[in-house]
Amino acid sequence: MRFFRGSSNQTSEPATPQKQSRRSSGVGEISRVLNSQEGLCILDVGATSAANIRYFTDNGHKNYSEDLLRSSLEPALRMQDSVGNSALDSKKFLDENLVYQNGQFDVVLLWNLPDYMEESLVKPTIDRLWSVMKPGGLLLAFFHTRDAGPDSVCYRYHVTGTDMLDMQPIKLAAPGRSASDKESPRLQRVFNNRHIENLFHDFASIKFFLARDNIREVLVVR
Repeated sequence: MRFFRGSSNQTSEPATPQKQSRRSSGVGEISRVLNSQEGLCILDVGATSAANIRYFTDNGHKNYSEDLLRSSLEPALRMQDSVGNSALDSKKFLDENLVYQNGQFDVVLLWNLPDYMEESLVKPTIDRLWSVMKPGGLLLAFFHTRDAGPDSVCYRYHVTGTDMLDMQPIKLAAPGRSASDKESPRLQRVFNNRHIENLFHDFASIKFFLARDNIREVLVVR
């Protein structure tokens, strides 16, 4: 697993970030399930997307949204560990987020969250998702490849078709900074395939799709 730390020079961006489009094999797989059944329960844990909410509800499914990356940056989650270093309280994080019934969701859209969330929260979050998913449910995640650099852009993903996404760059306020002082979240690490398989060890199966934009799409069955 390759970690990225430190600051980088930020180039100026337009006031309104431009969307880009990409084809997604993982979204295509999920769409086949959504189009063959009605009334499925979907959990979207990426940056809130009104387009996703509208897309899924218009197709007869229930949609729940939680912006977990934004929630993980709450100052109240920070504490000091046994040697006085700053750390995140994963128990408090899960007490306040992903509070659902066991086996509630048919589909979870994890997007790129593991690559941008602090390390201490990643495995507890995936373990909680395992609990709130139905057996046989699908989870879609995006992981950067080793060719990705530390300045890889963090996106909000909008489902626009059977296998198509719009991607919009996002900016968030880092811990300790003013809410108006926003920047692109920094890529925390790059997981290799073995690390990804370990993250989803308790799931029934895992399938990889390698895209051309230094992204591995991972489709996992609960």
